[in-house]
Amino acid sequence: MRLKFVLILAVFCIFLVGCFPGSSSDEPEASSAVSSEAAPQSAAESVQEEVVPTATVAPTAGPVTRPANDGSGMATDGGTLTLLFADPPTFDPHLAEDNISGLLVNEIFGGLVTIEPFNFSVAPDLAERWDISEDGTTYTFRLHPEAKFHDGTPVTASDVKWSIDRVTDPELASPVAHQYLDDIVGVGARLDGNASEVSGVQVVDEQTIRFTIDAAKAYFMAKLTYPSGFVLDQANVESGDDWFENPNGTGPFTLAEYKVGETIRLGRNEHYHLGPPHLDEVEMILSGGSRMILFENDEIDVTGVSLADLERVLDPTSELNPLVHDYPARFSTSYIGLNAEQPPLDDPKFRKALNLAVNRDEIAQVVYEGAVRPAKSIIPPRFPSFNPNLNPYPYDPEEARRLLAESSYGADPDSIPRLILSISGSLGAAVPLGLEVILQAWEKELGLQVEIQQTEWATFLEDINDKKYQMYSIAWAADYPDPENFLDLLFHSESEGNRSNYSNPQVDALLEEARVEKDTAARFEQYNRIEEMILEDAPWVLLWNDEDWYFLIKSHVQDYYLLPMTIAKFRYVHLEQQ
Repeated sequence: MRLKFVLILAVFCIFLVGCFPGSSSDEPEASSAVSSEAAPQSAAESVQEEVVPTATVAPTAGPVTRPANDGSGMATDGGTLTLLFADPPTFDPHLAEDNISGLLVNEIFGGLVTIEPFNFSVAPDLAERWDISEDGTTYTFRLHPEAKFHDGTPVTASDVKWSIDRVTDPELASPVAHQYLDDIVGVGARLDGNASEVSGVQVVDEQTIRFTIDAAKAYFMAKLTYPSGFVLDQANVESGDDWFENPNGTGPFTLAEYKVGETIRLGRNEHYHLGPPHLDEVEMILSGGSRMILFENDEIDVTGVSLADLERVLDPTSELNPLVHDYPARFSTSYIGLNAEQPPLDDPKFRKALNLAVNRDEIAQVVYEGAVRPAKSIIPPRFPSFNPNLNPYPYDPEEARRLLAESSYGADPDSIPRLILSISGSLGAAVPLGLEVILQAWEKELGLQVEIQQTEWATFLEDINDKKYQMYSIAWAADYPDPENFLDLLFHSESEGNRSNYSNPQVDALLEEARVEKDTAARFEQYNRIEEMILEDAPWVLLWNDEDWYFLIKSHVQDYYLLPMTIAKFRYVHLEQQ
């Protein structure tokens, strides 16, 4: 889902739901679904604790196969699934932009549509069905007759209308509303404070809601799966500033308990309109600890596998080996964002020199032991429109030095403004080794010294949104399976997701053409061309795409799907009788 920031820490990774809608990694389940930005570093540093990937999966990724229930009676309803997790920045879907928050809001709330976990298509949620006008600009949704909030109150079209008006209220200052909802007629005026409601969302009757968008766009429905489009209960939200401590959602689970730094418990919603979960509850441990020790002591049911433990668990003679599961690589790209409006990064030759001075292949193999793959493109492998022929930044220190010398700042370090790289983390926390190697390469090959500045995660995200940083390390994970989610959201000069202040009028024009191109093959060809143009301008230092990694899942846990996206999935989990 949207936001998409991927923060990869030593214990877990966080995606900015792009964010949840993505977000941002480890699953402490722990996706987007939240946005997808996250602070990188390497997935290898924690291969991985479950922190829900906020990326949405492309159909080309190879969907997870739904295991058949053989009717043996061994899988029963009830029981508790226990995970290592982390405190979320928010429980409010309209503010969520990371994959920790994303995982939780996807279980507690819902929208008109969702992503089907078995083939990654758009599927019904609160809307039972919909019709699209011939010109592709009007969507009429009919609500599910059994859709209810957790307290039993029926969900109505008025609730949908109120929720869209709320998330676009400029006083709320949602960081994701513009990026995920601005195709709807009237959203811009509402966000700018020039309208009291979103004119393009109309209540037809209490079971029918109509959306009008500004042009036919193939990706619009997928955008509605992001939490920015989730439906909230007006009475609940207006009950007080602490409403989210007792959220009245529509999802498969309720928030049964939250003790900051200690535990989160999700309870079964018996009246969930798509069928109640099998589990009684999901318990999330927030107090930390060694995930492998917790797993081996039967204190948690699921965990990622770190590099330190990988050889041991993959040993066929290990008692843990039968519990190993492959986790498909997320659709994410970690990078160092370069603020194109701050010297010396306002010079594209300087930015390209930074890229050419980095030996990504060697770092991936030596530092991260092959747990990541060097990113050669903005669009990650296997994602729609991925171009396998790109390699814009081969390791070429000689060419890097030439470009630096030709830049407006020259090669003399004394003529180059101070360089500061901002990362997420508490002051004094260890800097990811991969970043340290990159900084050493810049000093060795280019004579550039770069300082590290560490900032707590929530503040880090806020400051990135405000474009305060000169350089910042993060990652973007897909919210929905369309290249628009990477290229348009992150690089159009007027997009709020363009945190690098990148601007190219030609790119803007081509992105706007691609939005309304109806032929899929032609759209993807257009995005390939756009991506090449962006890479030539080098607004990012490309870092890594994730390789596949491994999870351990207790043998009594059935139908726990490891997905490269953040969607509600705990409702499928069964616990086998032991």
